[in-house]
Amino acid sequence: MAEDGAVGDQRRAAEVVQALGRHLSGLQEPGRDTRLRALRAIRAEVQERPLSALVLQEVFAKQLLRPLVRCLVGDPAERCRELAVQLTCHGLSHGARPAEALPCLLPALAQRLCPPQGQSHEPCEELRLALIQLLGLLLELCEAALAPYLPEIIRILQATLLDPYPEVKRESCRCAAASARAMPEHFHMQSEFLIKPLMQTVSHQHFRVRVAVIQATGTVIQFGNGKSVDDVLSHLAQRLFDEIPQGLIQQGTEHSSKTHMKMFKHMVRQAVTSVVGEWLLHLRDRYSYFHKLIPLLLSSFTDEMPENKQLAVSYWKRIGLQWEKENEEDLKDKLDFYSAPSHYPERVVRPELGCRELVTRNLSKILPGLCHDVTDWVEGTRIKASQLLFILLLHAEDHITQHMELLLRTLYRVCLDEENNVVRNCVKAAELIGTFVNPKVSLKLLVSALEKTPMPSYLMILAAVIRGCPRQVLKPHLSYLANTLSQPEICQRSEEIFYMEQLLCCVQAITEVCQEDCKEISLQLMKVLVTIMAIPRAEHLHEKVEESMCSLAQVQHLSGFLDLYKQHIDHLMEWVSVSHDRWNCYSPELLQLDVIATHSGPIIGEALQDFILILKTCLQPTKDPPMRLKLFTILSQLLQKANETINSQGQFLSYLEIVIKDILAPNLQWHAGRTAAAIRTTAVSCLWALIYSEMLSPKEIFKLEDALMPQVIATLDEDSKMTRLMACRIVSVILNIRGKQFDLDKLNNIYPELLKRLDDAAHDVRLAAAQALSNWFKCIRNDDEKTVLKSNIEFLYRELLIHLDDPDQNIQRAVLEVLKEGSVLYPELLVTEIEAVEHKHRTPAYCNQLLQHIQSTGE
Repeated sequence: MAEDGAVGDQRRAAEVVQALGRHLSGLQEPGRDTRLRALRAIRAEVQERPLSALVLQEVFAKQLLRPLVRCLVGDPAERCRELAVQLTCHGLSHGARPAEALPCLLPALAQRLCPPQGQSHEPCEELRLALIQLLGLLLELCEAALAPYLPEIIRILQATLLDPYPEVKRESCRCAAASARAMPEHFHMQSEFLIKPLMQTVSHQHFRVRVAVIQATGTVIQFGNGKSVDDVLSHLAQRLFDEIPQGLIQQGTEHSSKTHMKMFKHMVRQAVTSVVGEWLLHLRDRYSYFHKLIPLLLSSFTDEMPENKQLAVSYWKRIGLQWEKENEEDLKDKLDFYSAPSHYPERVVRPELGCRELVTRNLSKILPGLCHDVTDWVEGTRIKASQLLFILLLHAEDHITQHMELLLRTLYRVCLDEENNVVRNCVKAAELIGTFVNPKVSLKLLVSALEKTPMPSYLMILAAVIRGCPRQVLKPHLSYLANTLSQPEICQRSEEIFYMEQLLCCVQAITEVCQEDCKEISLQLMKVLVTIMAIPRAEHLHEKVEESMCSLAQVQHLSGFLDLYKQHIDHLMEWVSVSHDRWNCYSPELLQLDVIATHSGPIIGEALQDFILILKTCLQPTKDPPMRLKLFTILSQLLQKANETINSQGQFLSYLEIVIKDILAPNLQWHAGRTAAAIRTTAVSCLWALIYSEMLSPKEIFKLEDALMPQVIATLDEDSKMTRLMACRIVSVILNIRGKQFDLDKLNNIYPELLKRLDDAAHDVRLAAAQALSNWFKCIRNDDEKTVLKSNIEFLYRELLIHLDDPDQNIQRAVLEVLKEGSVLYPELLVTEIEAVEHKHRTPAYCNQLLQHIQSTGE
């Protein structure tokens, strides 16, 4: 039966050969149409009729191959060459022995796709694609039989990988991968020649081409020379930042464009992840390249697409398990006895032992380059590198310790980055340092750097390390840490807002981590918080500082920050007053005292002795004028709510004599200069606040009047409107309280100064002066005094009648009330003065009212 079949195939082959004879001669004709008809006829005989593989092989090898190759290489008509390629593909794919065509076909493909210099290659894109597809078919069908022709194949692929037609590039990539699989024993010697054209194409604008190049590169190196990994790593790393040219997404809606762009980028990055994962699993020399490949794979852990992230995680787990098996003897003790750390980051899955060991053993090689990349000028590189840093440290665990100096140097610099994502990732990495590194090591390095050159980035890293540190591990180091932060060289080092914010973060981190353990360092933390609040430019931080104080109070089971002040007020006052005799306006202690005095509310009343002592020392006329101005402002602010602040314990009056004689009186003396005038204004303001607070009894007012009245009268002539106004009010109150107990000589000295203020440019001052004059009249207690002061009273009547013509009606009414008050002393004299000037007045109605008042009181 087999012999009969063979005889039948031979007879059928002879018939087909005979039928093709007349058509093959047509391929030599010069006319295009003739050649085209001949090729179509051949196709009808060979392709459209059912022929067995042996018959087709016999016909194809003996009759068709060479004419078709000549047509493929030399026919000027594209359609003829196209039909020749199609017939060749049919003969190879359906023939029994395609390898027999290689000696004839491979040189022809090389001639058409990569001709020697001076010869033209195939000009038609579609035909070049068909020819490279023909090569792919040969690789699929012939496999190892192609080994002798590998140099020609490599030369073809070197050319077609750089072809301008994207589809040719993609097909060439498939052929490159097929070559590597078909003859791996021979391919590894030739693989390096494909790396350069592949890398020249890896950044092509079409994402499908980039994907094909990456996949082909993976296979070429997998079956080729592993040394080529060094040549492609930088290109693959760049594809992790893959972008789609804008021209590709200009059409369609904005939403769909963004979605497609993400999908395209995902495919390219997924290809990189797959290639690197396969190398780490199967590359022959993978142990030599772990330190170069691991960063690429782990970078995909933070990919924006979940599918790619999951792919990377899956590969990494397999890689770790494989490495465990390959190194089981080395890991025996760790596999049997090693336990998980007691403190581990929340919501983070601990990597496999093999994965951790791989990172630990290669970290010294990875870290220097990574630390360089995390400070790169390209923002995307910095973000990727900072994300990778966190992942590596998560794997390294306590092995981070041996790399601390390099890590801290890098983190200090990176935390000043303008990109928030970079800073956020590095802060998370610093928290891992706190988690895995003994605080005895990490804090020593951090504090040493901080003491040498305090920088906000150092504080930021310190805060992150504290946040990551377990409470029980940090507890023995609390005092050292708090004492360091509260040192003036640290907490008073800079008024820069960023520095203060990070200092506050350190306090918040300590409070958050250590909870009740903070009781032993509460005073030091309070000093830091007071210092932050004292910075003039840090006003926006006051609310956060107050929240931190409340948190510190809460962990100590106190009701609020006022209880915190109550707990530490004596120590705080002692702290700020150590050098108070040497203060000036630039002393930080002055600002700290301001915070303690004004922010502690009623608690300052419990430290009144220390507070008054500081004021007495620092408010002497010989001290720095701007400093005195600041202290008087603080005192004035407290006196406005005295019972809620400095008099909360009812002890302020016991220091009244010191306040009057040693604080207010010296500073009310006149001295030249604007600063001295400003000091007198604040001193008068304090005196007015003291009187207005109603703390003083009449007896204490008497003491105040005896000591300060001359100075107050002198301030009625100050340039400052506010000073003149408050001085008028003070005089008015004293006149009103002392009443008829006032000394006659003092009364005689007061009224001329008050009368001058009726000519004051300020409306409020004139009103206050009128009120004071009204109270002056009430102080004349008997007829003897009235008689002595008659000429003064007469003068006052005359001057007041002039001011009854003041342009301001409010002033007119106020002066009228003063005259009514004074009319009871010498009504007849006042009537005489009125009648003398009545005809001159612009407002006779007020004169009439005054006369009627005098008449009614006389009756």
